[in-house]
Amino acid sequence: MLNYIWLALIVLAVLIGGFHGNLGAVGDAAVDKAKYAVYPLGTTLLAVMTLWLGLMRLAEKAGLIHRLGLALRPLLRLLFPEVPPDHPALGAIVLNVSANILGLNNAATPLGLRAMSELDKLNPRPGVATNAMCMLLAINTASITLIPVTAIGFLVAAKGRDPFVIIGTSLAATAITQFFGICACKLLEKTAWSRRQLESAPVSREVEVVTARATEGSEVQASAERADESLPWVPGAKWILAGFAGIFIGVTLAFGFPELDGVAPLPDAARHAWPIRLINQLSTEVLPWLIMLFPLYAMLRRIPVYDQFVEGGKEAVQVILRILPYLVGMLVAVGMFSAAGGMDMIKIVLSPVTNLFGFPADLVPMAVIRPFSSAAAQGLLADLIQKHGPDDIVTLMAATFYGCSETTFYVIAVYFGSVGIKVSRHAILAGIVADAVGPIAAVIVCRAMLG
Repeated sequence: MLNYIWLALIVLAVLIGGFHGNLGAVGDAAVDKAKYAVYPLGTTLLAVMTLWLGLMRLAEKAGLIHRLGLALRPLLRLLFPEVPPDHPALGAIVLNVSANILGLNNAATPLGLRAMSELDKLNPRPGVATNAMCMLLAINTASITLIPVTAIGFLVAAKGRDPFVIIGTSLAATAITQFFGICACKLLEKTAWSRRQLESAPVSREVEVVTARATEGSEVQASAERADESLPWVPGAKWILAGFAGIFIGVTLAFGFPELDGVAPLPDAARHAWPIRLINQLSTEVLPWLIMLFPLYAMLRRIPVYDQFVEGGKEAVQVILRILPYLVGMLVAVGMFSAAGGMDMIKIVLSPVTNLFGFPADLVPMAVIRPFSSAAAQGLLADLIQKHGPDDIVTLMAATFYGCSETTFYVIAVYFGSVGIKVSRHAILAGIVADAVGPIAAVIVCRAMLG
């Protein structure tokens, strides 16, 4: 399907651009997007991936990922029944989902790529997406978000009266979007069309596949205990971890709730209920604490932390070299289509229909472009804030919707490109369902919660 979508975007861009007489802008957009894919996007992704893949290796070697996967085993077995409950892929998926929930998008991508790489090791049909791979894509294109950091930043910059009001609306809207995305993925994988794509591909390599049902909970627990025994703790390690946990809690309470020490909180913070204040404080702390936690935990398990970090970081170069052509191709096609005026035409065509359902026409271009380009969606969000003001209901709908779904085609191109998947099966359709539900959920939730 990606083949047809990619070609259609380019052909339509040339035809629309020729009709409008702006083929020069279309050509310039193609070159600009190709350069942008390499720099700054490609180089930035390389740097971030080097950091997080290095940290992931430390977490894996220290047994931390295994423990995280074990803790969420019931939910993961439900969503990923094909994956053994003690497989490294589950740990990477846990961290990927956690990063998405906390709004750490730069961290979520390399963690998701690592999970996709691990899932590929369980794939006997290279080049064909498994059900687990499609589910991972569905979760990433429609992730529950506690803190929509980017959207809040736009509202703060525009001096909005209460930019943090979208935390509640985003949480509700993304929960709805995530539910529909997962349900769509589960239903589509059972269709004859999707099963035929999988079963018609020949098995071209042998992999050791152990189904989740074949491993009982007691065996998984025993495996975790054996892993702990093979990695002896440094004397006093657990006290050290407990000490850092206490510091973390103390810092969170001291800066998030200064009234506990008799210091009056800032007026803006005092207006919010304590759960929102806690979430806001955690959002500023979680990234540096995670960067410290992985090497500290690994060191306490007697792992040579710097050596293992470097070994893990080396994987980033190989991954970037694999995904760069996919990235360039998709960004060029989307850029050409947008420069030709395709997005404006979509708004004109769809606005009469969306108006019948109370969906603001100004949100139509953003709803269309969001699955293709995060940067373009940010630009449209900025335009809406300038046009309506940061406190208008339409602006708050747009800010809420921005966090309801990911750039679906970017995620598919990057994630599937990293492991050479050419047959995406139902992953794109599941992502489109989430993309369609996202703006609708944002509008309904904002009308219900904000009037």
